[in-house]
Amino acid sequence: KEVGLLDADIYGPSIPKMMNLKGNPELTPKNLMRPLKNYGIACMSMGFLIEETAPVVWRGLMVMSAVEKLLRQVDWGQLDYLVIDMPPGTGDVQLSVSQNIPIAGAVIISTPQDVALLDARKGAEMFRKVHVPVLGLVQNMSVFQCPKCKHETHVFGADGVRDLAQTLGLDILGDIPLHVNIRETCDSGQPVVISQPESDA
Repeated sequence: KEVGLLDADIYGPSIPKMMNLKGNPELTPKNLMRPLKNYGIACMSMGFLIEETAPVVWRGLMVMSAVEKLLRQVDWGQLDYLVIDMPPGTGDVQLSVSQNIPIAGAVIISTPQDVALLDARKGAEMFRKVHVPVLGLVQNMSVFQCPKCKHETHVFGADGVRDLAQTLGLDILGDIPLHVNIRETCDSGQPVVISQPESDA
């Protein structure tokens, strides 16, 4: 399957770092940007268009214009799936994406703590209001296992996302543990699913 990954978190683009990609996109003869590619995934991010340390201090209209450019002015080729990574909340980015392109479904990712679940619930309700199916929820940083004694600690609380999913009538799609390998491999641009596919993480 051909997969594209669009980093729509304009204010804090993380996909370039996590996918080990640097540089500026080339332009096609039709003046479209070519996405950068690694691990067989075509990626586009505002992080490719600005300096790595430059802050993005934009208001709503500029944010929506940038998202539109990342969607419409990129030569994605023939994709089976385009995954769009959005910031948390229910702001300009989410509305711009959901109102401008047909979306097959949204996946809500949250830690189990109450403060994060407030945003997760609002996100799910927003997608429902704009008629985007919510495919389910993923519980991130669900449990920490001590690498020495193997004792498990629910740092951010236990089963908060599971409880929210039950309240909203949604499925739980998975649990991601709080694991040092996941953090290290993301920081090094070698996702754990690629670099350590047999890892417990």
